[in-house]
Amino acid sequence: MITSKQRSYLRSLANTLNPIFQVGKDGIEANFLKQIDDALEARELIKVSILNNSEYGAREASDEICSELGCEGVQSIGNKIVLYRRSKKNPRIELP
Repeated sequence: MITSKQRSYLRSLANTLNPIFQVGKDGIEANFLKQIDDALEARELIKVSILNNSEYGAREASDEICSELGCEGVQSIGNKIVLYRRSKKNPRIELP
């Protein structure tokens, strides 16, 4: 669990990120979760876009992904979510 100060710091880092994944009409499948898992291990902080034709809202998608992968939902605004998980092999982001 991250504190509000850490969450604020991660939001500031994610401000300049572009979404690297999209949740569409296929929803959240095992292959999609595997790709997000790999990206979280490599980058630690990612942004995901939720398309209008998705059956999930931004908050629902964030909760579903975080419960499956054990990551933290940093932010959910509009149709974008920001996810964070500390890398096991190569941690890059130092939280305050």
